[in-house]
Formats: sequence, C-alpha cells, structure tokens
Amino acid sequence: MLAALVLLAVVAAAAGRLGAGRGVVTASARAVVQLGVVSLLIAAVLRSWWATAGFIGLMLLVAAGTSARRVSTLRHGQLAMLPIAAGALPVGSVVVAAGTVPRATIAVLPIAGILIGGAMTATSLAGRRALDELHDRHGEYEAALALGFLPRDAALEVVRPTAGRALVPALDQTRTVGLVTLPGAFVGVLLGGGSAVQAGATQLLVLLALLAVEAIAVAVTVELVAAGLLRRPFSEFL
Repeated sequence: MLAALVLLAVVAAAAGRLGAGRGVVTASARAVVQLGVVSLLIAAVLRSWWATAGFIGLMLLVAAGTSARRVSTLRHGQLAMLPIAAGALPVGSVVVAAGTVPRATIAVLPIAGILIGGAMTATSLAGRRALDELHDRHGEYEAALALGFLPRDAALEVVRPTAGRALVPALDQTRTVGLVTLPGAFVGVLLGGGSAVQAGATQLLVLLALLAVEAIAVAVTVELVAAGLLRRPFSEFL
C-alpha cells in the first residue's frame, strides 16, 4: 500500500508537470528510514528524561536545518532555530507546567514534536515569502528609504503583510476542525480509549498551542528578515 501511494503521488506530479516526482520518492524513502529508526529507539529514549531532552534537542536541530535550507542556506541554521525555539519552547513549557499535559516523557515528547514541527513550517513559509517579496518589491523598499524610513522599517512595510499569510494553514485548520477534518490528536485519544470529550479537549489544546507557536515564529522570522540577518545570496544589499 505504501508503494502504491508513493507511485500515485509520482504519477500525479508527472501528469501535472510539477517537477516534484523525485522529491516525492526521496521524501517517502526518508520517512520510511527515519520512522523505522525512531520506532526502534523511542522506547529507550522514553525511559530517561535526559534522553528525552536530547531527542527534543535533535528535533530542534533538524527543524532549524530544514527551515534554513527552505528559506536560504544551511549556514543560516542557527538563525532559523531562533523563531522555532522562540515559539515552541515557551509554549510547550507553559502547557507542561500548567499540568494540562502529563509530566511524563511519553506525553512531553510527542507534544514537543508537534509544536516544533508547527514552528518549523511557519518559519519556512514566512521566511520564503518575506524574502521573495523583498526581492520582487525592492523598488518599494528603496522608495521607503528615500522617504526617510530606517532599513528595518522599510523592509517591514514590504514583507510583513505577505509573511503574515504563513499563518493561514494553521488558521484554516483551527476554523474547520471537526467540520472538515478530525486531526491526529483527536483520533489518537479515541483510539487510546479516551472519551470524545477528552479527545476534543486534547485537540483544542494542540490547535491553540500551535496557533501561539506559529504566530511567535512568524513574528520573529519577519524581524530577522527585516534586520537583514536572515537572507539569501541575492539579498546581500540589506
């Protein structure tokens, strides 16, 4: 079935001339290998808080590297980690400290993964859109400078509205939950023997935490782009 699904995705990409067929195969193969390794290691990781913390640190590193490659180059990995960590770590800490998530490794690790993944996606989308906009509308940026704007303020005038659209996927998922989709947390609690009320409460926690995480990540990403710290080779003029 897995092979058939990958083949279907490749055929669809080829039929639409999307140029993503190879990427589909590569991503699918990586998912198989990575989930296989994680499945073997996760039981050992969850036995120790230190191992769990180390695994969360690894998640952050991989997420930062992924976003850095999507937005600019891998050498900006440290900068890409800032919005991801600024969003995921405070929100995750508040959720755990409040007792809404059991203070057990088997609960903390998945929540951390969900939040880091959301922050990574928001950082990648916001960074790409902000840099694309700054490149395409460079004349407006220079016009703002000519009017007396500081470089940061001029860049923000150009990139902020478009980068803010990186929140659209999270907003749409939150708006339509229960009507269009039943996300993973809801289904997972039901399959684990929880009640529908518990499943709904868990899913609400995840969705609203993701909104907070992604809003923070987008805001920090926009500031990094406006400050000229997160950039592409063609953006060295910032």
